[in-house]
Amino acid sequence: MSRPPLGLPFLLGAALAVPLLAAPPQKAPKRYAIKQFMATTAYSGASFSADESRVLLTSNQTGVPNAYTLAAKGGTLQPLTDSAKDSTYGVSYFPKDDRILVTRDSGGNELNHLFVREKDGSLKDLTPGEKLKAGFMGWTKDHAAFYVSTNERDPKFMDVYRYATDGYARTMIFKNEGYFPGDVSPDGRWLSLSKTNTTTDRECHVVDLKTGEVKQLLAHAGRVAQVGPSDFTPDSKGLIVSSNDGSEFSRILMVDLETGAARELEKADWDISACYHSEDGRYRVTVINQDASTVIRVLDLKSGKALPLPKVPVGEVRGLTFSRSGAKAAFYVNGDRSPSNLWVWDLKTGQAKALTKSLSPEIDAGDLVDSRIVRFQSFDGLSVPSVFYLPKGASAKAKVPAVVYVHGGPGGQTRTGYNAQIQYLVNHGYAVLGINNRGSSGYGKSFYAADDGKHGREPLWDCIEAKTFLASMPEIDGQRIGIMGGSYGGYMTLAALAYRPEAFKCGVDIFGVSNWIRTLESIPAWWEAQRKALYVEIGDPTKDRDFLKATSPLFAADQIRMPLMVIQGANDPRVIKPESDDVVAAVKKNNVPVEYVVFEDEGHGFSKKKNQEVAYEGVLAFLDRYLKAR
Repeated sequence: MSRPPLGLPFLLGAALAVPLLAAPPQKAPKRYAIKQFMATTAYSGASFSADESRVLLTSNQTGVPNAYTLAAKGGTLQPLTDSAKDSTYGVSYFPKDDRILVTRDSGGNELNHLFVREKDGSLKDLTPGEKLKAGFMGWTKDHAAFYVSTNERDPKFMDVYRYATDGYARTMIFKNEGYFPGDVSPDGRWLSLSKTNTTTDRECHVVDLKTGEVKQLLAHAGRVAQVGPSDFTPDSKGLIVSSNDGSEFSRILMVDLETGAARELEKADWDISACYHSEDGRYRVTVINQDASTVIRVLDLKSGKALPLPKVPVGEVRGLTFSRSGAKAAFYVNGDRSPSNLWVWDLKTGQAKALTKSLSPEIDAGDLVDSRIVRFQSFDGLSVPSVFYLPKGASAKAKVPAVVYVHGGPGGQTRTGYNAQIQYLVNHGYAVLGINNRGSSGYGKSFYAADDGKHGREPLWDCIEAKTFLASMPEIDGQRIGIMGGSYGGYMTLAALAYRPEAFKCGVDIFGVSNWIRTLESIPAWWEAQRKALYVEIGDPTKDRDFLKATSPLFAADQIRMPLMVIQGANDPRVIKPESDDVVAAVKKNNVPVEYVVFEDEGHGFSKKKNQEVAYEGVLAFLDRYLKAR
């Protein structure tokens, strides 16, 4: 199966263009404690067993993510791993027996290894060693082998190996010197490659594994374009390629591997973020990023007609995965008020059934809220899209405090769908505006590139205008607006408090960058293939040192005078702990209230329920203390 287009994996006032009408008063909802929210179960992933009677998935029902199997007809989860320390994720059933592949790192350090769970339940590390990172890349067509990427030879680059299904003997099939490996064609001849030059310049290549020859497809020298591999055609004669060359949004092309000729397959008024085939080759799936929501199209290549998706409750279908025969499919349904639930679809009967109930039985979904897409005009007239959540009961006579919520990235996106942290805050009386400031993905390549070399300035000013936008709403108390975010959003929080200290009443920084120079000099080794793009996007720590210092909140921490909360994972390889240590120490010198929480067993993101509970409850208590209280 193909992968979504690669972006940077980093980290993480003007007049209003579209004023909002006041919403009618609503009855206040029941308030839920953090333990009730944490009683919700998260599910992810789906791989069918050899006989297609079971599905491999990941669940955090014990508090730590582990691999489970579940009957395709429904039933009780059966545990396959039982780690109480390290998060373990199910990857794939073996095609002909009940062995499975799982992946785990150590305490969130992102040094994932690939393990096989043997038939007797024992785990074997297929990628042993220190300080290496590995990942599963797919099965051969005859299922006699599978492909694995690992940077054990050189920490900077991911080489590709072919592992025998029986005995796990392996052979290197591609020695990497600067690309991102994609997929191997069904006939085993071709490997797709991606090369990232800058935020707006991405190349698509293939290597002939028989000859070792590497060639570029759809070269776009001199033109701003992101061109990247999606999936090989079932007959291995073509490569499906995503390209925004000559357009704002990515469309899907099919490139003939022998001639290089290309023809357009699909396009939309938004980015097509992924395209892949079922293993039997009958269906082609297209995923569209439509205004912060996911839309899936399925084409039956045999009939040439669109395959209608099953009718599901309010929400969107995500992660559609076919069984190997194509007779069944698994997918998740996710909505603003409903966490992801696994469904299995029998394509022969057309029937689809939900197999999980993720939301805590103690929570009435009616007490949660739906988001809505809003847009405001920023300081220079640019329209900034955002995802807005308003608490029930908020009105012009019952104004509520609000939070500007900044996503990670820099090129991330706040999307619709269930977000436990946001729903928890909204349930306790906070409006939340998930801003997609300039530089966010999903709104065209010009919008995506609009923050290059401007961090700490124009994107930050978008956040300031978001505060003005919120303050204009009749339901919002304009004197009680804070800012928070994780990763790059944490940086934006610190930047707002340092460079516009009058704007927000408080800030919550979750593993955010405080010193760009140090962060860029300490990026993980396996990011080498996109180091240049990162420097173009944010700044070169050698050539642009003065600019990076001027836009690093640590060096302006003496200007921070509003209360600050900082949350950090001790094992974070992207935004290392000193980034948070230093800014906390610096702000404390201002006699400003600072709260600091460190999780010793987490990295860049918190996967364990006990830590999520501490973080979410701590954030609410902090906001209640410094934002809600007058």
